[in-house]
Amino acid sequence: MDFDTLARKRRSVRNFNPNKKPDWKKVIDAIDTANQIPLAGNISILKFIMIEDREKIAKITDACQQDFIQDAHYIVVVCSKKEQLTRNFSGKGEMFTRQEAGAAIQNFLLKVVEDGLASCWIGHFSERILKRLLKIPKDWDIEALLPLGYEARARISSKPPIKPSIEDTVYFEEWKEKKRKK
Repeated sequence: MDFDTLARKRRSVRNFNPNKKPDWKKVIDAIDTANQIPLAGNISILKFIMIEDREKIAKITDACQQDFIQDAHYIVVVCSKKEQLTRNFSGKGEMFTRQEAGAAIQNFLLKVVEDGLASCWIGHFSERILKRLLKIPKDWDIEALLPLGYEARARISSKPPIKPSIEDTVYFEEWKEKKRKK
């Protein structure tokens, strides 16, 4: 699948097939793809926790207050430690941390789609509960949770969600300038 098709095919899927479990090696492959991002100062600040234990998935579902997560066969928790980037890049360290996490998450999600799987980027959760449950150190942050599996059913509509037009998204040379002058 070419990149443009892959990027347009990626969706947030909230209906996983509870009877069809992906090979765990596909999850590791997606994490490896996530890990292939540019690093500010060549400093690696991300860790990934792969979860497949059903009891933990149930507790994570409660901590997220999103019931669809319980049908996922795996959850990947993306964690970051911003201190070293903050120390090396002062005021930009936190921004670089978020950029790296976002790039890694998008790589992960695209690899999942390429492999025929489905996922959803979860940003709403109780970090306190999850850190305790997963024994994540206090100086690490949870960036996102990525439940994954096979999609339970085909989408009713194959039409992609409406996105802003390119004309409403791009400015030329300065804010609000919609016409290219050259």
